[in-house]
Amino acid sequence: MANSKRQLFLKRRLRVRSKLRKVNSGRPRLSVNRSGKNMSVQIIDDIRGVTLAAASTLEKDLGFYGKNTIEAAQKIGATIAERAQKAGITEAQFDRGGFLYHGRVKALADAAREAGLKL
Repeated sequence: MANSKRQLFLKRRLRVRSKLRKVNSGRPRLSVNRSGKNMSVQIIDDIRGVTLAAASTLEKDLGFYGKNTIEAAQKIGATIAERAQKAGITEAQFDRGGFLYHGRVKALADAAREAGLKL
């Protein structure tokens, strides 16, 4: 019995989130959301239920409005790391959701690490 792509995505997302909950040491979570046209990322404090920093290709000042490319992901990664440092966050747990860790998701994580955010 074959699972649909959506069912496989949801299974991966639940698996990733449950592993993050098990090893969570009070660090905020860097959550990635990717669609066909845009990409967004948030740093979330799960204890308080508050978003501490966010970045997205929907922000016109970043210059990647409506584009979901590797270059856009790298810019978003660098931007979220910069905004996290302004908010006093130096490390976070990387939550890729149900997305596979390659391509745009990997580029975002690598750019955030290079900009000084410890994932």
